[in-house]
This record gives sequence, C-alpha cells and structure tokens, in this order.
Amino acid sequence: RGGDAVITGARALPIGVESGIPLRDEDQKALFQSWLDDHGASVVKVARAYTLTREECQDLAQEILLQAWQSLPKFQGKAGAATWFYRVALNTAMNWKRKDKPRRDRQLPLLDVHVVAEEGPDSASQAQHRETVEQLYTAIRQLPKADAALVLLYLDDLSYREMAEVLGISESNVGVKLNRAKKALGDLMKEKSNVP
Repeated sequence: RGGDAVITGARALPIGVESGIPLRDEDQKALFQSWLDDHGASVVKVARAYTLTREECQDLAQEILLQAWQSLPKFQGKAGAATWFYRVALNTAMNWKRKDKPRRDRQLPLLDVHVVAEEGPDSASQAQHRETVEQLYTAIRQLPKADAALVLLYLDDLSYREMAEVLGISESNVGVKLNRAKKALGDLMKEKSNVP
C-alpha cells in the first residue's frame, strides 16, 4: 500500500496510523512491538505502583499489554505513542481486578517483569538505592489512584501538557494536583523513615 511511512523506532510502516486506514496484521504487530520496546518500562512502572506482589505486578503488566494490543486498532494518532500507552496503562491499572486470574493463568507472558534490575556486585549503595525505591513504591501505592498516576507521570519526566493529555485534565489542574500529591508522598516517605 502507498501512503506516508510511520517511523517507529528503527522501523517504518507502510502507512500512517493517523490516516484512518486499518493496519494490516503484520503492520500492527510491528508497531506494537516497537512501542513495547520504547514504552515497556512505563508499563512495568505503572504495574509496580498499583500492585503489592511480584506476581500481581506481572499479572497487571500482562493485562495492560493485552488492553494496549486490543486498543491499538482504535489509535487515531491524536496523541503521541507515549501518551497513548500511558493512558491505556493507567486506565487499566486503575480499573484492574483480580477477577480475570483464571484467564491470565493460561496466558504466556509478553513482558517479563523484573522489579529491580540487579547488575554487578551488590554494594551498600545499591542496597540503599533498592530500599529507597521500594519505599517510594510503597508510598505511591498508599496515594489515591489518580494521585499515584500523576506521580508516576512526573517521575517519568512528562511535561505538564503531556500529563494533562494522559489524564484528561487541564495543565493548571496538573500543577495543583501534582503539588498536593508530592506533599502527600513526602509526608508518607517521612512517616516511613521515622518508623524504627
């Protein structure tokens, strides 16, 4: 087919997804794989923030990827791929229930979730870093779901405009909500560090 090419990472697809013409199966697979390569870490961050155990994190990450795959044909190109992927991930995480466990047990993982990457010999600073990250995720899980979503977007260095697009709120509202969420998160982190 003719048309504009869409550059996705190092791959070019034969047609633009914003053109309204449905993608061929192989094009959809290539686009999804490219987006997964580019945004898979975001999926893991969201899943980790909304779950308590590694197994739940794996389950939620798989559910996010399933929802993203099923939603891909509806992608219209009005938002960037990162924004769209985050929106799918956050909506899935906020609505996720363990009721689909029997179906998920039969699925093969699309993405292997490694909660903390361990590279090289363990040192005191790496252990401290892992503990701090774990405390941060514990505190994020205690926030209301919408605040947790906002903090995750902030930690991923999204602009206020991008956060507003993902969450469907105004940029000024992002600023107000983010300040409140950061204060609540700071208070939770202080409480945790004061506990013996």
